[in-house]
Amino acid sequence: MGMNADKTISVGTFEAKNKLSALVDMASKGGRIWITKRGKRVAMLSSGKERASMAPGDVVSTFRRIRNRSLAGPETLKSLIEEGRR
Repeated sequence: MGMNADKTISVGTFEAKNKLSALVDMASKGGRIWITKRGKRVAMLSSGKERASMAPGDVVSTFRRIRNRSLAGPETLKSLIEEGRR
């Protein structure tokens, strides 16, 4: 469980469970800890003090541009809900 230059590490769920206190201490000092399950990242532990890379208005604008580029399909919301119930 060594830190990279950018203070980011990855640990499996078992190791995270067993070393949670130490991982929280690392995160509180600016580290980022990715928790993995079967080799895939599933959660990140951080101090929460990082600044967002985009302003909220920019995020909204980006989502609007993506939505406007998307084409509606033949599915209706009702049919998608019904399909999910099967």
